[in-house]
Amino acid sequence: MWIVPEREIADLLTRDASFEAVENVFAAMAAGDAYNFPVIREAIGHEDALYGFKGGFDGKGKTLGLKAGGYWPHNLEKRGLINHQSTVFLFDPDTGKVAAMVGGNYLTALRTAAASSVSIKHLARKDARVMGMIGAGHQATFQLRAALEQRDFEKVIGWNYHPEMLPNIEKIANEAGVPFEAVELEGMGEADVVISITSTFAPTVMSKHISAGTHIACMGTDTKGKQEVEAALLARATVFTDEVAQSISIGEAQHAIEQGLITEADVHQLGAVINGTHAGRTSDDEITLFDGTGVGLQDLAVASAVVRLAIEQGVAIEVDF
Repeated sequence: MWIVPEREIADLLTRDASFEAVENVFAAMAAGDAYNFPVIREAIGHEDALYGFKGGFDGKGKTLGLKAGGYWPHNLEKRGLINHQSTVFLFDPDTGKVAAMVGGNYLTALRTAAASSVSIKHLARKDARVMGMIGAGHQATFQLRAALEQRDFEKVIGWNYHPEMLPNIEKIANEAGVPFEAVELEGMGEADVVISITSTFAPTVMSKHISAGTHIACMGTDTKGKQEVEAALLARATVFTDEVAQSISIGEAQHAIEQGLITEADVHQLGAVINGTHAGRTSDDEITLFDGTGVGLQDLAVASAVVRLAIEQGVAIEVDF
């Protein structure tokens, strides 16, 4: 089997490669060529941690495996480690033998950012100029870098529960040559595209905060009970997701469905837009919402690309197993 350590991945994996892998796997899912296994995600009763497994099989890409990991909320303050920790395991789909073990932290950050930027490519208005960020943590910096490549944004506005963290995303905007402004939540109405990347169990973004014509990518809800946006916003929007089953059970759609505001039929796969079997955005005043729950196939697709690059560049470690 091959091992690709976490320390090697930043030099191997580009945003372009992540974007391509995620876009392709979304298309394969919508075409029925790939599917995810049921997610296991549990509070382990230690360190307030959430731990679980995401896996799947891509018959088109011949990728089989799982990601093991979760969220340790005290890592940064106690240990100087990022709060999200994970490892990806790939298996030979022909034999079932383990094929690779790949560090999953940087990979997860890039694939999550790739998912929202794929949604921006396919759903945001072409004339979008103001980028809004809700959240300013480690993952938000990856989200903003990727998003700024999808449109000719002229301004970034941001809000965070802890305003002292906003310089994290202001730095990214400045590096891209785009001015940054801190705003209150009511100021998000100026944004043409919004990314919400928080870990909350009560809605932060209210329907009134989002203007007609906006595309919003909700990237923080991946567990039963989590919620970033008011359920009423989903009733106003055309809702897209990575996988419908996850969206309605552990994503933003869980709350709108529980309240009877939308049905499962109102949630569409982003891959269908990529494949051309769904029209996507149909007007400039339509609100589009991407519920990015994070599917195992995203991790497997990006990890598979990393392994290929690592072998080509001679940095993968081969061991007998």
